[in-house]
Amino acid sequence: MAKIKYTKNELKRQKDNLKRFTRYLPTLELKKQQLLVEIRTIQNAVEQLEADVRSIEQDVANWAGVFAEDVDLSQMFTVKDTITDTGNIAGIDIPLFKDVTFIDHEYDLFNTPIWVDRALEVTKSQIRRMSELKVLHKQQYIIREELRITIQRIKLFEEVKIPESKENIRVIRIFLGDQMTAAVVRGKIAKAKLEKKKNEEALA
Repeated sequence: MAKIKYTKNELKRQKDNLKRFTRYLPTLELKKQQLLVEIRTIQNAVEQLEADVRSIEQDVANWAGVFAEDVDLSQMFTVKDTITDTGNIAGIDIPLFKDVTFIDHEYDLFNTPIWVDRALEVTKSQIRRMSELKVLHKQQYIIREELRITIQRIKLFEEVKIPESKENIRVIRIFLGDQMTAAVVRGKIAKAKLEKKKNEEALA
Protein backbone atom coordinates (compact mmCIF):
# COMPACT_ATOMS: atom_id res chain seq x y z
CA MET A 1 0.00 0.00 0.00
CA ALA A 2 1.38 3.43 -0.99
CA LYS A 3 2.12 5.92 1.78
CA ILE A 4 -0.72 8.37 2.32
CA LYS A 5 -0.98 11.79 3.93
CA TYR A 6 -3.35 12.22 6.84
CA THR A 7 -4.95 15.42 5.56
CA LYS A 8 -8.37 16.59 4.38
CA ASN A 9 -7.01 16.99 0.86
CA GLU A 10 -5.81 13.37 0.89
CA LEU A 11 -9.20 12.27 2.21
CA LYS A 12 -10.89 14.03 -0.71
CA ARG A 13 -8.43 12.45 -3.17
CA GLN A 14 -9.12 8.97 -1.78
CA LYS A 15 -12.88 9.55 -1.96
CA ASP A 16 -12.54 10.67 -5.58
CA ASN A 17 -10.47 7.57 -6.34
CA LEU A 18 -13.08 5.31 -4.77
CA LYS A 19 -15.86 7.02 -6.74
CA ARG A 20 -13.90 6.62 -9.98
CA PHE A 21 -13.06 2.96 -9.33
CA THR A 22 -16.65 2.02 -8.42
CA ARG A 23 -18.00 3.89 -11.46
CA TYR A 24 -15.52 2.23 -13.83
CA LEU A 25 -16.02 -1.31 -12.51
CA PRO A 26 -19.51 -1.87 -14.06
CA THR A 27 -18.09 -0.71 -17.43
CA LEU A 28 -15.39 -3.36 -17.18
CA GLU A 29 -17.97 -5.99 -16.22
CA LEU A 30 -20.10 -5.05 -19.23
CA LYS A 31 -17.05 -5.25 -21.49
CA LYS A 32 -16.25 -8.70 -20.08
CA GLN A 33 -19.77 -9.91 -20.89
CA GLN A 34 -19.59 -8.47 -24.42
CA LEU A 35 -16.27 -10.20 -25.04
CA LEU A 36 -17.57 -13.54 -23.73
CA VAL A 37 -20.63 -13.31 -26.01
CA GLU A 38 -18.40 -12.46 -28.98
CA ILE A 39 -16.06 -15.37 -28.24
CA ARG A 40 -19.03 -17.77 -28.23
CA THR A 41 -20.34 -16.26 -31.50
CA ILE A 42 -16.97 -16.63 -33.21
CA GLN A 43 -16.56 -20.18 -31.88
CA ASN A 44 -19.94 -21.10 -33.37
CA ALA A 45 -18.85 -19.63 -36.72
CA VAL A 46 -15.56 -21.56 -36.53
CA GLU A 47 -17.34 -24.84 -35.80
CA GLN A 48 -19.80 -24.27 -38.66
CA LEU A 49 -17.02 -23.47 -41.12
CA GLU A 50 -14.98 -26.48 -40.02
CA ALA A 51 -18.04 -28.69 -40.47
CA ASP A 52 -18.58 -27.24 -43.98
CA VAL A 53 -14.94 -27.89 -44.88
CA ARG A 54 -15.14 -31.50 -43.67
CA SER A 55 -18.44 -32.07 -45.47
CA ILE A 56 -17.14 -30.75 -48.79
CA GLU A 57 -13.91 -32.70 -48.44
CA GLN A 58 -15.99 -35.84 -47.94
CA ASP A 59 -18.14 -35.05 -51.00
CA VAL A 60 -15.04 -34.43 -53.11
CA ALA A 61 -13.45 -37.66 -51.92
CA ASN A 62 -16.60 -39.56 -52.94
CA TRP A 63 -16.59 -38.37 -56.56
CA ALA A 64 -12.90 -37.61 -57.14
CA GLY A 65 -11.98 -41.27 -57.00
CA VAL A 66 -14.26 -41.96 -59.96
CA PHE A 67 -12.00 -40.00 -62.28
CA ALA A 68 -8.69 -41.57 -63.27
CA GLU A 69 -7.12 -38.41 -64.71
CA ASP A 70 -4.29 -36.96 -62.63
CA VAL A 71 -4.78 -33.19 -62.92
CA ASP A 72 -2.74 -30.65 -60.94
CA LEU A 73 -5.30 -27.97 -60.09
CA SER A 74 -2.69 -25.76 -58.45
CA GLN A 75 -1.27 -25.02 -61.91
CA MET A 76 -4.57 -23.55 -63.06
CA PHE A 77 -4.85 -20.65 -60.62
CA THR A 78 -2.90 -18.63 -58.03
CA VAL A 79 -4.15 -17.05 -54.82
CA LYS A 80 -3.70 -13.31 -55.32
CA ASP A 81 -4.84 -11.82 -52.05
CA THR A 82 -6.95 -12.29 -48.94
CA ILE A 83 -9.15 -9.23 -48.51
CA THR A 84 -9.99 -8.18 -44.95
CA ASP A 85 -11.62 -5.21 -43.29
CA THR A 86 -11.47 -3.91 -39.72
CA GLY A 87 -14.33 -4.19 -37.25
CA ASN A 88 -14.74 -3.05 -33.65
CA ILE A 89 -15.88 -5.18 -30.73
CA ALA A 90 -16.15 -3.63 -27.25
CA GLY A 91 -13.65 -0.94 -28.22
CA ILE A 92 -11.03 -3.19 -29.83
CA ASP A 93 -10.18 -3.58 -33.50
CA ILE A 94 -10.49 -7.01 -35.09
CA PRO A 95 -9.95 -8.21 -38.66
CA LEU A 96 -13.02 -9.15 -40.71
CA PHE A 97 -12.85 -11.59 -43.60
CA LYS A 98 -14.18 -10.26 -46.91
CA ASP A 99 -12.92 -12.47 -49.75
CA VAL A 100 -10.02 -14.21 -51.47
CA THR A 101 -9.05 -13.15 -54.98
CA PHE A 102 -7.47 -15.48 -57.53
CA ILE A 103 -5.50 -15.21 -60.73
CA ASP A 104 -6.72 -17.81 -63.22
CA HIS A 105 -4.22 -19.37 -65.62
CA GLU A 106 -5.23 -20.47 -69.07
CA TYR A 107 -5.52 -24.18 -69.71
CA ASP A 108 -6.52 -26.31 -72.67
CA LEU A 109 -10.29 -26.76 -72.46
CA PHE A 110 -10.30 -29.54 -75.05
CA ASN A 111 -7.65 -31.67 -73.33
CA THR A 112 -8.86 -31.06 -69.79
CA PRO A 113 -11.46 -33.36 -68.17
CA ILE A 114 -14.92 -31.85 -67.88
CA TRP A 115 -14.97 -32.21 -64.08
CA VAL A 116 -12.01 -29.84 -63.66
CA ASP A 117 -14.21 -26.70 -63.78
CA ARG A 118 -16.28 -27.98 -60.88
CA ALA A 119 -13.13 -29.09 -59.04
CA LEU A 120 -11.62 -25.62 -59.43
CA GLU A 121 -14.81 -24.02 -58.09
CA VAL A 122 -14.84 -26.32 -55.06
CA THR A 123 -11.11 -25.84 -54.44
CA LYS A 124 -11.45 -22.05 -54.49
CA SER A 125 -14.45 -22.19 -52.15
CA GLN A 126 -12.43 -24.35 -49.75
CA ILE A 127 -9.53 -21.88 -49.89
CA ARG A 128 -11.96 -19.09 -49.05
CA ARG A 129 -13.28 -21.08 -46.08
CA MET A 130 -9.77 -21.85 -44.83
CA SER A 131 -8.82 -18.17 -45.15
CA GLU A 132 -11.93 -17.15 -43.25
CA LEU A 133 -11.06 -19.68 -40.55
CA LYS A 134 -7.61 -18.08 -40.18
CA VAL A 135 -9.21 -14.67 -39.73
CA LEU A 136 -11.69 -16.06 -37.20
CA HIS A 137 -8.85 -17.67 -35.23
CA LYS A 138 -7.06 -14.30 -35.24
CA GLN A 139 -10.26 -12.68 -33.94
CA GLN A 140 -10.42 -15.26 -31.17
CA TYR A 141 -6.83 -14.58 -30.14
CA ILE A 142 -7.32 -10.79 -30.06
CA ILE A 143 -10.60 -10.98 -28.12
CA ARG A 144 -9.30 -13.59 -25.66
CA GLU A 145 -6.27 -11.40 -24.95
CA GLU A 146 -8.56 -8.43 -24.36
CA LEU A 147 -10.75 -10.59 -22.10
CA ARG A 148 -7.69 -11.67 -20.10
CA ILE A 149 -6.62 -8.02 -19.62
CA THR A 150 -10.19 -6.97 -18.73
CA ILE A 151 -10.50 -9.74 -16.10
CA GLN A 152 -7.13 -8.67 -14.64
CA ARG A 153 -8.38 -5.08 -14.37
CA ILE A 154 -11.63 -6.19 -12.73
CA LYS A 155 -9.65 -8.19 -10.15
CA LEU A 156 -7.30 -5.23 -9.60
CA PHE A 157 -10.26 -2.94 -8.91
CA GLU A 158 -12.23 -5.43 -6.81
CA GLU A 159 -9.35 -6.93 -4.83
CA VAL A 160 -6.84 -4.07 -4.60
CA LYS A 161 -7.88 -0.56 -5.62
CA ILE A 162 -11.37 -0.34 -4.09
CA PRO A 163 -10.44 -2.06 -0.76
CA GLU A 164 -7.27 0.05 -0.59
CA SER A 165 -9.18 3.31 -1.07
CA LYS A 166 -11.81 2.29 1.50
CA GLU A 167 -9.09 1.43 4.03
CA ASN A 168 -7.25 4.69 3.36
CA ILE A 169 -10.47 6.66 3.87
CA ARG A 170 -11.15 4.78 7.13
CA VAL A 171 -7.63 5.39 8.47
CA ILE A 172 -7.57 9.08 7.50
CA ARG A 173 -11.01 9.64 9.06
CA ILE A 174 -9.85 8.03 12.31
CA PHE A 175 -6.68 10.16 12.31
CA LEU A 176 -8.57 13.40 11.58
CA GLY A 177 -11.21 12.46 14.16
CA ASP A 178 -8.50 11.87 16.77
CA GLN A 179 -6.90 15.20 15.83
CA MET A 180 -10.23 16.98 16.22
CA THR A 181 -10.89 15.29 19.55
CA ALA A 182 -7.41 16.21 20.75
CA ALA A 183 -7.94 19.82 19.63
CA VAL A 184 -11.25 19.98 21.54
CA VAL A 185 -9.61 18.51 24.66
CA ARG A 186 -6.72 20.98 24.41
CA GLY A 187 -9.22 23.83 23.99
CA LYS A 188 -11.17 22.74 27.08
CA ILE A 189 -7.96 22.42 29.12
CA ALA A 190 -6.80 25.87 27.97
CA LYS A 191 -10.21 27.33 28.78
CA ALA A 192 -10.22 25.70 32.21
CA LYS A 193 -6.75 27.06 32.93
CA LEU A 194 -7.80 30.52 31.80
CA GLU A 195 -10.91 30.46 34.02
CA LYS A 196 -8.86 29.21 36.94
CA LYS A 197 -6.39 32.04 36.46
CA LYS A 198 -9.24 34.56 36.29
CA ASN A 199 -10.76 33.17 39.51
CA GLU A 200 -7.41 33.30 41.27
CA GLU A 201 -6.89 36.90 40.15
CA ALA A 202 -10.40 37.80 41.33
CA LEU A 203 -9.75 36.33 44.78
CA ALA A 204 -6.37 38.05 45.12
